Amino acid sequence: MQSIEQLTKEILSLPSVSRALLAEKLVESLEFDTDSTIQVAWVTEAKRRRDIVRNGSITPIPGEEALAQVRSLRPIFRDVL
Repeated sequence: MQSIEQLTKEILSLPSVSRALLAEKLVESLEFDTDSTIQVAWVTEAKRRRDIVRNGSITPIPGEEALAQVRSLRPIFRDVL
């Protein structure tokens, strides 16, 4: 059996569409103790986001880049939050 680290490395080498499909299947495999209405809403939103990536409406950016953009906004909102 492969370690989590080995699986992660292998999974991250997959094309983004394959990783998105795998992520969807993993999330669906989890049991949630949440209100079914909330769960349905999140699944619907996740599928909507997946579809806009797949149809090319947006271009995804790497997670580290997204986090860097969010971190750069912190000083702007320091006084607001």
